[in-house]
Amino acid sequence: MNSRGVHLQYSFESTGQRGAALHNPLFELLQAVHEHGSIQHAAKHLGASYRHIWGALKRWEDTLGEPLVTWAQGQPARLTPFADRLLWAEKRARARLTPHIEALRAELERVLADALDGSQHVLTVFASHDLALPMLRDVANRDHGLHIDLRFAGSVDALAALAQGRCRVAGFHVPALPGGSRQFAAAMKPLLKPGLHKLIGCVRRTQGLMVQPGNPLELRGLADLVPQGQRAPRFLNRQSGSGTRLLMDHLLAEQGLVAEAIPGWFQPPEDSHLAVAAALASGAADAGPGIEAAARAFGLGFVPLIDEDYFLVCLKDALDHPAVLKLRDALASPAWLQALQALPGYAPSSGGQVLSLTQALPWWNFRQAKKPVAGAAHRRFYSPSQ
Repeated sequence: MNSRGVHLQYSFESTGQRGAALHNPLFELLQAVHEHGSIQHAAKHLGASYRHIWGALKRWEDTLGEPLVTWAQGQPARLTPFADRLLWAEKRARARLTPHIEALRAELERVLADALDGSQHVLTVFASHDLALPMLRDVANRDHGLHIDLRFAGSVDALAALAQGRCRVAGFHVPALPGGSRQFAAAMKPLLKPGLHKLIGCVRRTQGLMVQPGNPLELRGLADLVPQGQRAPRFLNRQSGSGTRLLMDHLLAEQGLVAEAIPGWFQPPEDSHLAVAAALASGAADAGPGIEAAARAFGLGFVPLIDEDYFLVCLKDALDHPAVLKLRDALASPAWLQALQALPGYAPSSGGQVLSLTQALPWWNFRQAKKPVAGAAHRRFYSPSQ
């Protein structure tokens, strides 16, 4: 295997891709055999002859120097342990690289769009990883003459990119948190200024725990991640600076749990919902945070924990920029609403509407009340603007 290398290539086609979708005949073949259990059924699924698939398997085995499929008389075809490891390693690698693949694809699409139509508007957006935004980019490009140069980053990193002038619009997500949140306030308040920034409504989505199919450990929340008796779930976390990691830290503190008590909380994290889902699907962990759509994409179970709003944000004086106006039109369009119906756990929420930062983020004005007078109960209060 030391003399064998990996070659990458890309092409321009009449139809586009999203996410980590990459065409590779070897892994498509292995996946078909894994799913259908025979060469014949795999060939039918792929629209090829038995002879073609058999010949392709033999050529790949010669190239890799390892057997890929085994079967016994009367038994379904099975991937060899080598092929199984190869298939899952490739799935995890693609899921991990989704933000980078999207960035490369977006850059190439922007260059192509400029070459074909110099009048098309381009809008650079740094945003927390989300499965709906590539669909929004498709709607904007197809119906509104807007190319969204989409760069995935953690919520805090996306807001920092906006503050540094590296993008015109940023995307981040946060639940309502009417009781306040030390975690979200510490991370985001320095990067969001009332009067300077304006929010644009995007979507509402469900965050929770992605778990193994059927939820065999019967996990219902973060408290169940603490080892008890024979149950010791392996947890896979998200990276620091991501909105999902902030959410997990917030929920942990809210429930009075200690991170050190949860196996895997501080282990090397993943940097997207799909990467966590791929790791769980490969058996590397029992649970991890993420959105319902990512769990369903990998055939996992899902335990909902909280709904959150995904906002886009820009400087107030950017609201009238032609590209931002086109973005808002796309978010308010029937095509965008229809696209969202294909994603489990997503719902439209004030699409394209300009929102007040302090009204949309109740935790912004959260603070301790002044010292109460004698006999008065200690309380927390909110700004009248909420």
